[in-house]
Amino acid sequence: MISASLVKELREKSGAGMLDCKKALEANNGDINASMDWLREKGISKAAKKADRIAAEGLASILVKGNEAVIVEINSETDFVAKNEEFTSMVSTVLETLMNSNVTTVEEALELPCIDGTLNDLIVNKTAKIGEKLSLRRFAKVSKSDNEFFGEYIHMGGKIAVLTIVDGGNAEVAKDVAMHAAAMKPEYVKKENVPADELEKERTVLKEQAINEGKPAEIAEKMVEGRIQKFYKEICLEEQAFIKDGDISVGTYVKNNNGTIVNMVRYEVGEGMEKREEDFAAEVAKQING
Repeated sequence: MISASLVKELREKSGAGMLDCKKALEANNGDINASMDWLREKGISKAAKKADRIAAEGLASILVKGNEAVIVEINSETDFVAKNEEFTSMVSTVLETLMNSNVTTVEEALELPCIDGTLNDLIVNKTAKIGEKLSLRRFAKVSKSDNEFFGEYIHMGGKIAVLTIVDGGNAEVAKDVAMHAAAMKPEYVKKENVPADELEKERTVLKEQAINEGKPAEIAEKMVEGRIQKFYKEICLEEQAFIKDGDISVGTYVKNNNGTIVNMVRYEVGEGMEKREEDFAAEVAKQING
């Protein structure tokens, strides 16, 4: 009988999935070193060697079922792999698994049971099979009421995914808001959502700018208030000029359609991550030469 602690030890050493580790230990009478060799021969432990690589490509995707929706970003090393059927089916499995759970962190999500042991096992096994580092970067599960509508929009085949909730209005309005958010990259839904420290930092910068322009302190203060409104129009979804009609804000567009924006989640693949410094020709040559 192979103990759970032995499986855990091999899993940590090899980076292979739980089921593969159990098989390896069973095939080698519980011998850790022999099991490591067995995993290497099968090409399974290769996944561990990829752990420190940069994975900033991948897919953002959405699954909606009734009044619940899940949005995820799953990363790969190359855009080439993100289009691979093996990778896209893994993304679908992750979405379905998250939909059927109530976890809130990536760490909890990776421990969820699925067809391949846990989600972590699934990702590790696919890393070994596909030959690139893969990782679940982030996700959000959101719920709506019967009076609300989801708006979902996937841009550039999964480079950007946006999920919105609009109270009132209709599904078309909610989708219009999602499409706008994909293009205009708002950081917050409403002015009230901007953190106080971020607002204070912006006020300080704007005041310094006005003083450096030679304005007296009291004039600078008034200028800051005007410029803060412009700041809101840059980062808040409701305040932005609507992409389909620049004469009105997004908030006004939704209001004109008897609705209000409740929530927005926008994932852009690889945003804020270090990117690989490698040219495309070299990448293709590496793929061809194995």
